[in-house]
Amino acid sequence: MTGADKGRTLLWFGVLLFLLGLLTGLVTGAMNNPRMGLSSHLEGVLNGMFLVVLGLLWGRLRLSARWLTALFWLALYGTYANWASTLAAAIFGTGRTMPIAGAGHHGSAWQENLVDAGLYSLSVAMLAVCVIALVGLWPGAQQPH
Repeated sequence: MTGADKGRTLLWFGVLLFLLGLLTGLVTGAMNNPRMGLSSHLEGVLNGMFLVVLGLLWGRLRLSARWLTALFWLALYGTYANWASTLAAAIFGTGRTMPIAGAGHHGSAWQENLVDAGLYSLSVAMLAVCVIALVGLWPGAQQPH
């Protein structure tokens, strides 16, 4: 996949995630934890917008092909895992990792562990995405050969 294709792909997945976030907002009342459902709705919408912005910036990033590939996959994983993990937390009624949005809800051990793994891994992924993107946008950075 070429660089332009990756940017366009991020745009597509961004709009899809935005739509998934909107659809999540329609069903929050049916979830075990509607407050966490609202969080999932917001994560879908905001992370969808993040992917759209990243897709629009894609041609301006001054990074090697390897770093661009890492950025692409980490961004897709981090944004979708953010929406999916908070959605799972809303459906399962888990709240160990997010006590405020969890509002005293508790799921079974495997449900809590699944949500925790998603939240912790996406946090690392999104921190890496931000650092890599900032390096690629550094003023005066040279285009790799």
